[in-house]
Amino acid sequence: MITISTKEEWIAALIERHGEERQRAFLSATVAVCGLGGLGSNISICLARAGIGKLIIIDFDKVDITNLHRQQYNADQIGKYKTDALEENLRKINPFIEIVKHRVKLDEENLMKEKALEEKEKEQMQREVNLKIKEDELNKIKENNIQENEKIKQEFEMH
Repeated sequence: MITISTKEEWIAALIERHGEERQRAFLSATVAVCGLGGLGSNISICLARAGIGKLIIIDFDKVDITNLHRQQYNADQIGKYKTDALEENLRKINPFIEIVKHRVKLDEENLMKEKALEEKEKEQMQREVNLKIKEDELNKIKENNIQENEKIKQEFEMH
């Protein structure tokens, strides 16, 4: 039996199958699947197999016996929340995928809250990027000042 022991081996196998450019795009992508029934559970499995980087799975329901013939769950998962059961199954396929679970029934109100949170996260990320740019600029200025001081010191010592 062949096992994939490292993330690097997993990525190498996917690159061999999909090509480097496409696989890098998959690895850097985030996909949200809302509803983990017949369509959502199957799509999630396909995305995990393709090597998607981050998968956000959203559902409020539990696995029921009537789900088993069309959804990606097993008999021993009956009664578990679909988010938990699907995460188990996805990890068996792709142990390296980043999974974020939300056990919630989507409605307009909580979608708006999520959108507001997302905007705050984007703003925070932009602040961090701006801070990093300023740090880099300051480090360049410091390095230039050090070099200038060394030149001045050398010229002074020569006279």
